[in-house]
Amino acid sequence: RRDCLRQSHSVALRSDGTVVTWGGNMFLQGMGAPIGDGFVEIACGQSHSVALRDDGRVVAWGYNNSNQFDDAPTCAGFVAIACGYCHNVGLRNDGT
Repeated sequence: RRDCLRQSHSVALRSDGTVVTWGGNMFLQGMGAPIGDGFVEIACGQSHSVALRDDGRVVAWGYNNSNQFDDAPTCAGFVAIACGYCHNVGLRNDGT
């Protein structure tokens, strides 16, 4: 996924693997994007976002009212990500 739009913020993945955000920043969803390159996928929840790195690690930022990223796994091995209103899901390279 190269872009995602929500009610108060937007996120885009540039061709160089960097992430750009803009819009509302009440919960750091517009200004808390990860720094650096190497990102391959992005997803947006209502007031939070996640990005997948090329090494399979997941980075999350924004509002954390439902532990959207407090409980996020810190290991690598993810190949796909998605967001719901207040949750995230990821698919690992082993199919789990």
